[in-house]
Order: sequence, then structure tokens, then C-alpha cells
Amino acid sequence: MKKQLYIALTFLIISCSSVDDIDVIENGELFSAEARVVGYYSTGSFSLNDKIQYCKLTHLNIAFANPQTDGTIILPGNSGDLLKNVMDTARSQNPNIKIYISIGGGWLSDEMANTWKNFLASPQDRPILIEKIVSYVLDNGFDGVDVDLEWGYVTTGYSDFVIELRDALKEQSKGITAAYPSETRYSLITEEALNALDFINLMVYDYTGPWNPSPGQHSSYNHAKRGIHFWKNKVGINPSKLTLGVPFYGYDFQNSTTVKSFTYGSMVDSDVSNSEKDNVGNKYYNGRPTIANKVKLASQNLSGIMIWRLGADSFTEYSLLETIHKTYTDLGVKTSSLCGN
Repeated sequence: MKKQLYIALTFLIISCSSVDDIDVIENGELFSAEARVVGYYSTGSFSLNDKIQYCKLTHLNIAFANPQTDGTIILPGNSGDLLKNVMDTARSQNPNIKIYISIGGGWLSDEMANTWKNFLASPQDRPILIEKIVSYVLDNGFDGVDVDLEWGYVTTGYSDFVIELRDALKEQSKGITAAYPSETRYSLITEEALNALDFINLMVYDYTGPWNPSPGQHSSYNHAKRGIHFWKNKVGINPSKLTLGVPFYGYDFQNSTTVKSFTYGSMVDSDVSNSEKDNVGNKYYNGRPTIANKVKLASQNLSGIMIWRLGADSFTEYSLLETIHKTYTDLGVKTSSLCGN
């Protein structure tokens, strides 16, 4: 989920579909009268708690927690009081919001990666980790777990872990979701594991970046069509279980070797007219018109929008979260049923 997906250098596999092969619905009827709006919120942005409009979300994913070698779950760079403050604020604004802990992430230290690998591969040790995860969920009042192990971190035992974690969470009436790349199904994910998930967040971004320093859009409207087509039509997942990911960040292709990320909010800070664009020079991102078009595409093909990440938004009238909220509302789609929806 993190945009620093340098590991994708080795493992990125993109579908070979041509534009003509893409089968998605456009300018058609709504897929559903209701939709999810899932926002990932990283601990590094907890200071923005008073600026996040939780009334415009249905799900909030706190990112990222990981196990220590004994299975104890740690949310780095954050105290329990900060986490509680975020969760209390979110629920005070939106009593129906579902708050999940997201585990893993797009970048892990070697130690964290080995810890995950060892737990996943061991039928004897997986129950220890799962018990620790469920305890963390219960102790902190989460509504479920989002599994965000990516690329090389999806190792032997992954599917068994997902299924066993689902079983343990369901005993506590808790949910389970996962985040997967736009056009890749990892070979170690079984049908049973996919079916165990309540829904899947599609990471339809990072088509370009530091691993591919060729200036261009990393998350275009056509990329969204490709991601929907892949999971809906090629993998065969029911669209009621698919949520389209959109980025609140972009990449600055400074030269042939240097690519740096930036937030949408920083583009608005420099010039409010940037909110209507998708690139300024070699800076590529999604402005409000593209985000609105992706919401319309999602409304006709699947069951929601996912945001990476909330802290990168512009907390002004040019907010992308507001664009998502208003577009769904104008389409007559129920999301949170709050803030005018």
C-alpha cells in the first residue's frame, strides 16, 4: 500500500491486455445504490486528526502494524493515546465507521520481512501470530483486519494464514480485507483465500515511480479500467467485493534517475488551479476531475473507492475526499449517509 514499493522492481507483473480487450461499463447504470469509501490513514499523519473528515468515510484503515519475533503486534511511531484519540474522533463524527488495523505494508525491514515469512510458513507458529493479532484487535477496539502484505512478502503459507485469520476474526464478529495490485494475482493466493475476504482493495496506482523513472502517469483513468477488468473479468471476483484504489499523491520525475513522491495537498498549496490538472511538468498525480471520473467508473462497475492516503489530501475546498463524497452523492449513491450524503 505504501507508495515506496521499491520491491516491485523484482516482482512487478503487468497484464498484457490491450485497451481493446478491456471490458468495463462506462456511461451505464449504477452497480449498486450503496458504496464503500475506504481511507488508509498512516500513523505519520496522526497530527492531522482534527482535519480528517471522517463523516465522508465508511471504513478507516490504520496503517501499518507488524509483528515482533514473538508475534506481539506493534504500531510504530505512535502511542496508545494517539491511536485512541484518532479512533475516538472518527467514531464521534461517524458512529457507523468501521476501523480496521492494516498489517504489513509495501515496504518492510529485513527483520520484519523474515518475521512474517517465518510465521506464515509454520503451521505451528501461525496460531501464535493470529492469536496476537486478534488480541490486538480486541484490546484496541478495531472492527477488523486489513492484510496488506505485498509482492515478495506474500510467501509460503500466506493463503493458510488468511483463511485461519478469517476464522479467528469471525469468531469475534470481526471483518477481514486485503489490498492487491491492479493487474497481478499472486501465485500463492488460492481461491479459498480470496473467498475468505470480505472485500478487496485494488491498488490501482504506482504504474510508474522510482523503479520505473520514465515520466508518465502512475494512475490514469485507463489504469483504473484495466484494474477493474483484471479482477472482475479475468480473476472472476464478484464486483461487490472490489474497491477501486485512488492516489492522493504523485511522482515528480526530476531526471532520468531521480523520482520523488509528493502529496496532492502540496500541489494545491502551490497553486489552487493544480487541483484541476493531472500533471504539472513532470509531476504526475490525480486532480479532481480524474478522481470524479474514477468514482463514476467505480459506481458502474464495483462497490467503492479506496484512498491511499488520507493525510496527503488538501484540507481545503479542493479536497479529493470531498470530490469523492460529492460525486457519489450527486450520483445518488449512499456511502456514509452523513455530511449531506
